[in-house]
Amino acid sequence: MKGLGTIVNVAAVALASLLGLLFKGGIKEKYQNMVKTALGVATIFIGAAGTLAEMLQIGENGKLSTQGSMLLFISLVVGGLLGELLAIEDKLESVGVWLKKKVKAEGDNRFVDGFVDATLVICIGAMAIMGSLQDGLTGSHETLFIKSSLDFFFITILSSTMGIGTLFSIIPMGIYQGLITLSAGLIAPYMSDLLISNLSLVGSVLIFCIGVNFVAGKKFKVGNLLPALLGPVVYEIAINLMR
Repeated sequence: MKGLGTIVNVAAVALASLLGLLFKGGIKEKYQNMVKTALGVATIFIGAAGTLAEMLQIGENGKLSTQGSMLLFISLVVGGLLGELLAIEDKLESVGVWLKKKVKAEGDNRFVDGFVDATLVICIGAMAIMGSLQDGLTGSHETLFIKSSLDFFFITILSSTMGIGTLFSIIPMGIYQGLITLSAGLIAPYMSDLLISNLSLVGSVLIFCIGVNFVAGKKFKVGNLLPALLGPVVYEIAINLMR
């Protein structure tokens, strides 16, 4: 059944959010803050590992070299400027505020942050893209099932510190992954190994930034950096046009 991977992923995040709320009631604020810091540190290392995995390569002489540095730089700078122009982070927060009013959670001062942070974490990354493509093309759900287990662990912890806002991240994730699955036949022919690698590179840097925000507060407007993911796409198109 095509789309089952995303359905399971949505269910896993929803269950994790509700489970995290059970822990929240019995955890003192200082412990919640410690859990969030630990989660942030783990996210930083996950992002850094993903970035280095794509950037570092071993040459024929056995020496390490880097690749993709210029693409990463241009993608982040141009993407960041475009994100600031479009005010993507503000729009995400506006959606969070709207949802907060709809569910009558005005007293929850972490609702918006929980919604935005959870949305960014579970939507950014190669697994969301590749898993949805595999789901739509072959009906294989394995990648999204693995992503679901990772999201379940992460969102359980995040929900225990950020509250009910994390639950509503299933809306953008379901739409995002669902659209990729439905349009997989059109997208797949253009998803080269190089494009996937470059998307993973930029996405891992954004994940790193999310981790920093967990540890040190809102240092990066990661939502405004989302257009950086268009950099690898534009680069891929340019390469194909020059052939």
